[in-house]
Parts: sequence; C-alpha cells; structure tokens
Amino acid sequence: MACTQRRLEGKVAIITGGASGIGEACVRLFTKHGAKVIIADISDEAGEKLAQALPPWATFIHCDVSKESDVSAAVDLAMQKHGQLDIMFNNAGIADAQKGTVAEYDCKQFEIVMNVNAKGVLHGMKHAGRVMIPAQKGCIISTASVAAVLGGGMSYAYTAAKHSVVGLSKSGAAELGKFGIRVNCVSPSIIATHMAVKLMEENGSSREGKGRAMVEEWANSVGNLKGVTLKEEDIAEAALYLASDEARYVSGLNLVVDGGFTVVG
Repeated sequence: MACTQRRLEGKVAIITGGASGIGEACVRLFTKHGAKVIIADISDEAGEKLAQALPPWATFIHCDVSKESDVSAAVDLAMQKHGQLDIMFNNAGIADAQKGTVAEYDCKQFEIVMNVNAKGVLHGMKHAGRVMIPAQKGCIISTASVAAVLGGGMSYAYTAAKHSVVGLSKSGAAELGKFGIRVNCVSPSIIATHMAVKLMEENGSSREGKGRAMVEEWANSVGNLKGVTLKEEDIAEAALYLASDEARYVSGLNLVVDGGFTVVG
C-alpha cells in the first residue's frame, strides 16, 4: 500500500521485540510514516541489521524487557537522542509449549513467561509514564492476544500473561488519561511468526521447512473470516492507527484483530 500521508511525522517511538515478527513490521511501517524509531530487542544481530536497512534515525538498543533497567535505558536513549517519547509499543513476548495437564505444569516456566509478557509490559508503561507525564501527552500500546479473550488455546502462562496485558492497559488508561496519555492494546489472532512456527515445531506439529506455511494453513482452517491470511503487517496497521492522531480519543481499548475468531470461538 502506498504511503500517501506520513501519520507519525515528528513522533518518537520505542518498539520492544522490534527486530522480528510483528515488531519488525511495526518498525518498518512506523518509520515509513515518519517516526523516529528505537528498536529494542534481545536479538542484537537482527536488530542492528534492521536498523542499518532503515533511515539513520532508526536506532537499535539491546533490551530484555524482563529487566527493568534495560527498559529504563531504552527510554533514556529516546530522551537523550530525540528529547521526547511519543509512542511506547510494548510488543516483546514469548510463548511456551505446555505439556500435559495443569497438575504437571512447570511453575518455573510460568514465571519466565510472566516476567517477559506481563512484567515487561509493566516496565514499559512505568518508564514511558515517567517521561510522558511531565510532557502531558503520549501513547502506550501493548501486544496482547486472542488468548487474552479466550481460554484453553495456549498455555496457562501465556494465557494469564496476555489477560494481564489487557488489565494493565485498562488500569493505565484509567490513571494516565488525566495526563493526556492514551493506553491501548492490540490482540492478534494466529500469525505465522517465528515464535508461532517454533512453538508448532516444539509440539511436533510441523514438518521441517514447512513451518510458516503449516501455521498459516492451520490458522486459516480454524479462522472465521475466510479468504484472508492474517499477516504481521495487518497488526502493524492496527498499531499505526492506535499510535496516530486519528485515534486521539481512543484509550482503554483492546483492539482485537482476529477476523471474528473470538466471536464464534
């Protein structure tokens, strides 16, 4: 799609998990629309390579969102380099392959997933808030999931964490609105990201070299809206809307991008 209007001109954004998948798609789209983007990720090689492929105002920083100090450093970088932070997109996340029943569930794995998917979002909201509150403006977006609306589709840890993202976003919207800060989240349905392919392979459901195609085939088979395959770029477009001034009165929303899957699921 041709970019006829730069909807994020003059804005500064941090995108966690920005080196691949949904995060990479958002980095590319936000940059295309004029934003100065900081790519925050644990994948140094992929993050540096992506930054080098973009205009010089795209910057990479190593960031493990489960570590508050890393998230704080990413926000500090935005302020030092650009003097402002307009958009914080808490997108980084991990998934785990649950084996067996809840009686057999590994609680250490639960803690690992929660530290990234839930606590990582809280870290992002906290440190975005500390610079957005004085500025009396800003936008915080977080990636949730259809697992934040339904149960049973993913592991206990992933489902609990993504429900937490919705709760954190609603709480953030309630508190931060008086400072002119909007807080929303976006809930994608099944996308054939590297994480989804890896999870399918761990579950023994994917043939080598056929992972992405098999995930998309399965997603289309269980999806409600036929004739369309959900891609990372679709979530980037949803995030772009939430980040733009077109959504200037939208806050506390969980924007579910699932082709009606949760309506019938």
